[in-house]
Amino acid sequence: MAQPPKEGSLAAPKRHAIDWQNDDFYDDALITEELERVFDICHGCRRCFNLCESFPILFDMIDDSESGELDTVDKSEYAKVVDACTLCDMCFMVKCPYVPPHEFDLDFPHLMLRARAAEYKKKGTSFTKKQLVQMDRNGKMIGPISGLANWASKLGNKLTRPVMEKITGIDKDAELPKFHGKTFEKLSAKNPPVRNMGAPGVGRKAVIFATCYVDYNKPESGTAAHAVLAKNGVETEVVYPACCGMPYLEEGNIEQVAKQAELVKAELLPWVDKGYDIIALTASCGLMMKMEWPLILPDDEDIKRMSEATYDVAEYMVDIAKDEGLADGLSPIEGGITVHSACHARAQNMGAKSAEMLRKIPDTKVDIVERCSGHGGTFGIMKETRPYAVKVARPAVRQVKAKGNANLCSDCPLACKHLIQVLGADGEKLTPDHPMELMAKAYGL
Repeated sequence: MAQPPKEGSLAAPKRHAIDWQNDDFYDDALITEELERVFDICHGCRRCFNLCESFPILFDMIDDSESGELDTVDKSEYAKVVDACTLCDMCFMVKCPYVPPHEFDLDFPHLMLRARAAEYKKKGTSFTKKQLVQMDRNGKMIGPISGLANWASKLGNKLTRPVMEKITGIDKDAELPKFHGKTFEKLSAKNPPVRNMGAPGVGRKAVIFATCYVDYNKPESGTAAHAVLAKNGVETEVVYPACCGMPYLEEGNIEQVAKQAELVKAELLPWVDKGYDIIALTASCGLMMKMEWPLILPDDEDIKRMSEATYDVAEYMVDIAKDEGLADGLSPIEGGITVHSACHARAQNMGAKSAEMLRKIPDTKVDIVERCSGHGGTFGIMKETRPYAVKVARPAVRQVKAKGNANLCSDCPLACKHLIQVLGADGEKLTPDHPMELMAKAYGL
């Protein structure tokens, strides 16, 4: 006798491989059928109403329909739900009771990805987004003229930003990343930190995967991480073959994500073979390497080996603290620290490692905020979606303000920058730090 459906699942979430090389994956009729099935389940549950704009949009569409049910919602409206998803994975990881192995087999973010992938296959993407996702090309091209580029993109530049908004659709009120002429790779090669051979963790060796954002836009966070690892005796090599592909994933270009994985694998795998760990400096990159790549290339054993060797940088530091112990020399940080736990760090299912790491600093108040920043890559800077990004950020911003700490950091540098901007006057004294920058400060590095 068949067992009746269970209301929720107590088993750990388990994701299926992404079947992106199957023609059925892009079939509009099959996608619409699955959207309808999943949306109806979401409508009956509504636990995710406060996570992002996708769910309020869906529930309002249903509530405002003729029957108050999904059957009278025009299917052409489904695209609004898909477009509002930032692929943060929080509905799958922390809210949904119907994820596999539950028989409802619901994976909302990967369904949104599938719908985007089908749309991308048919129509591609806008010219602006096509340029924005080419992180390596942009970093190499803009680096030599970073001064001019940063002036042109500076918030409040009334000469350039309104024109930029009109031509590209990038909101003139969005804070944009700065570019640097000297990448983290170059800085680390020129001035490598001195390794502390007396540290408890001296037997470890790791490759620091610089990530596109750290290499081109925030090399100081890479330099800080490098110095802290050296202080703790870790033998390190800084390597950056290519972007992890997260920007391509967000637009639905899964084929290019697979290509990026192959590019990175070709350079990092030999290090794994030599016994090195891989450390990712940005939460999104860690998520891609540890979780998304193995789902996109499930038959690639080398990708699986790389995934198993990859750590988030804070996760790695906590591992050192537990196994060997951290190097001496940490001093208190005045004013306390608020740690924004980025969605892509939480989705790695490793715990709040940045906060756990920073709590090793003596006599320092450390608070954590576990609400989405709303930024979501280009989602937070495009005029059509930035209002959603600001709206989603407000609960996190209220919590940051309530903590009242002098320091704010996040596993995601874009998230931190976005939160500070939404804070407005209350964020004027805050800087968008990476947790490793505060560890370096505590060590006096």
